[in-house]
Amino acid sequence: MRQTPTRASTPSTWSPRLRAALVAVAVAAVGGTTLAAAPASASAAPAADTTQFKGVNWADPRDNFADDYLQLSGLSTSDTYRQTYAKASRIISAFRANLGANTVRLPINPYTVNGAYWKSYRGVIDAASDKGFKVIVSYWEGTGDRKDGYIDDEATYWPMWNTVVKAYKNDKRVYFEPMNEPHGYTDSQWADIAAKWLNTYPSVPRNRVFVSGAGYNDHVTSVCADPRLKGTYLSLHHYGFWKSYATYDEWVADLKVRIGDCAGRTVADEFGAPMTDGLNYNVKTPDNNFINYVQAVTDTFRELKMGSVYWPGLRTDDTYSLQKLVGDPNRPWLATTNQSGADRLAWGWGRGKPVRN
Repeated sequence: MRQTPTRASTPSTWSPRLRAALVAVAVAAVGGTTLAAAPASASAAPAADTTQFKGVNWADPRDNFADDYLQLSGLSTSDTYRQTYAKASRIISAFRANLGANTVRLPINPYTVNGAYWKSYRGVIDAASDKGFKVIVSYWEGTGDRKDGYIDDEATYWPMWNTVVKAYKNDKRVYFEPMNEPHGYTDSQWADIAAKWLNTYPSVPRNRVFVSGAGYNDHVTSVCADPRLKGTYLSLHHYGFWKSYATYDEWVADLKVRIGDCAGRTVADEFGAPMTDGLNYNVKTPDNNFINYVQAVTDTFRELKMGSVYWPGLRTDDTYSLQKLVGDPNRPWLATTNQSGADRLAWGWGRGKPVRN
């Protein structure tokens, strides 16, 4: 995800990447060349649903864009494997206890995987898997000039994946996402890279691969229609700040056109809204864009039987974060920042109650 501002509803505070993302989405919507394209053929989407994925993202405070070791909120790069595993076990348990989650999405980059910290960082993946969680590991590009939507350096990218695949190809709970938000590439270029990833790792079952939607993961219709990617899951990102205001019905329509007829293999592995400023997502409030957005997308996920992974479950100093760290840093636990947001997340997962009129 792009970095969220202190108050996500204030455009003047957005980072350049945020504004660029918004422009890119707006251009696509206006131009109609991608989002208004005909839906992918039904044959490209298996007759299934993705409701088994009920999750959250666990992020580095820097939004996962880093040119060094990734340090997830609540962890330290100086921790040993044992310390990392112990802290991660508690945080994963808190995701389950507080939210009912069974999936966590984690970032990787070459600095972390190809470096000395990988031995400790594996403690996060191992702890989550041992707790019975599904784990989606996704490659994030670097920051600064490297934050351009392209793989930073293929000379380090492929060795990174060699290491990760070797470590986890036999762990059925671990899923692989070749790249987060590949917006530097055209739709066809990105499909070529995803196909190359699959061909490079034929030992990985296709139903354990998440192929990102093109652009900012903002539509899955093109990757869904590509026969080379058959059998994979597709990951979609969708955010309320992409529009300054839309009605509930407009948000439903906006989401559905990005999915086409591919809901059967799509997981929304990023979506989110402000959680620390007191908004009540359990009550219909037609004049509030973010409330319309959250209610619309969670209703739609439930209707289409789509899994979803909230952004972020935990990220320090992020106004969207649905959880915050509490207690002893060496024995971390989590508290919910907005119960109505947690309620809507559960509703999207097939539990709970609908919003009140």
